[in-house]
This record gives sequence, C-alpha cells and structure tokens, in this order.
Amino acid sequence: MRSESYLMKRSRRLAMNKSALFDNNTFYKAFERDLRRARRSVIIESPFITRRRMEHLLPLLTKLRHKGVRIVVNTRNPEEHNEEYAIQAEDAVAAMQDIGIKVLYTIKHHRKLAIIDEEVLWEGSLNILSQGDSCEIMRRTRSSELVRSMVSFIGAYR
Repeated sequence: MRSESYLMKRSRRLAMNKSALFDNNTFYKAFERDLRRARRSVIIESPFITRRRMEHLLPLLTKLRHKGVRIVVNTRNPEEHNEEYAIQAEDAVAAMQDIGIKVLYTIKHHRKLAIIDEEVLWEGSLNILSQGDSCEIMRRTRSSELVRSMVSFIGAYR
C-alpha cells in the first residue's frame, strides 16, 4: 500500500505537468483568454493599479460581472502609493466597485497572482493590474489541488 505522502507527491508532479511559463510579452493574451472563459469566480492579487492597464482590462471585467462572475481584487491601499499612482489606483478602485468588483486592501501587499474558477492559478512577478514595460514572468497552472493550496495559504476566503 502506498503512503499518502507518495500520493501527494505524485499529484503535485502531475499538476506541474499542467503548467506553462509566460513572460511580459505573452502573459496578457493567455490571461485574457482564461478570463473570457471564466464562469464562476476570479481573484486577482496585484499590489499596483495603473490607469493604462485598467483601461485595457476593465471592459473584459465588466463583461464577466454582467455574466455573474464573482470578482475579488486584493491590492494595496492607494494611500501607500505616491500621489500619481494613488490617484490612478483610487480611480480604478472606484470603477471596479461601480461594476460590483469586491476590492480588498492588504497593507504592504506585494503578491501577484490570479485564480480563475478555482482551477487555474497564475503566479509570478508580473503586476497584473499595472504592468507596463518591465521584464516579468508568470506561471499558469491548471490544478484545482494547487488552487486550493494557494487559497488556503493566502487566506483568500476569510
């Protein structure tokens, strides 16, 4: 009889086979495809929010809300940013709240991840709601087990 530890390790190896890496040039096309397929929920953790990136993503997020998809964004409080970024973040937060997105603030937030329909996990260094011209990496993993692990680790449903 195989131990539970063996089964957990095997499951993690299988989950890793369902992952792919993306950079700042390839991320948004794949991420937006995942967003368009969302049916139940989207969680985005991005410490920074810029007007330029939100002008691009907000129409898609609005369509998701109209379809009844629950969206939660966890970010820094705009007061933690310098004046220029604070204004952009405040405007974006107001726009998201206007369409029914739940916005949470975490002090000194720096995580960059997204969870879609509790089965797709994006994680890496790219600020999803603000990325501009920096060199970044994101890993996309399709695994409800790894999503559950991440949700538990970050306390996403508290």
